[in-house]
Amino acid sequence: MSEPAAQPAPPALPVTFRPTRTRAVLLSVGLAMFATITAIAVLLDRLSPGERISFVFIAVLLTSVLVLLSRPKVVADETGVTVVNLTTKRRLEWAQILRVNLRPGDPWVFLDLSDGTSLPALGIQPGVAKAQAIGDARALRALAEAHGTGANDH
Repeated sequence: MSEPAAQPAPPALPVTFRPTRTRAVLLSVGLAMFATITAIAVLLDRLSPGERISFVFIAVLLTSVLVLLSRPKVVADETGVTVVNLTTKRRLEWAQILRVNLRPGDPWVFLDLSDGTSLPALGIQPGVAKAQAIGDARALRALAEAHGTGANDH
């Protein structure tokens, strides 16, 4: 029987996983969109003050949506993991994480938890940077196995 493939060494803690390319694109587009819509509101002579305010309000609203979409991250430290998704933030102890899953076709990592549920972790997503997401998922899996109950599940 051959030896199993060596597991990657867990990264040093604390570590933050986030889709950096996606975040950069979302924040850049949000800033450009805000600047463009605001410039249009200022430069159009025929707009009333109320219409100008409406333009800027829409620009703020659209930019806020893109900032919200750029929020997801996963922060691992000595005591556990904090999963920040679009509108929620959940703190998990290492013992609560049984398995870290990123299967082909998954939009992001899923954490199998000791209470029988699965928690999506949008901070690791293979959309734009697949290689980074796979590496981040492996690193988080190695951390979960080193610090939690997942060490006995192979």
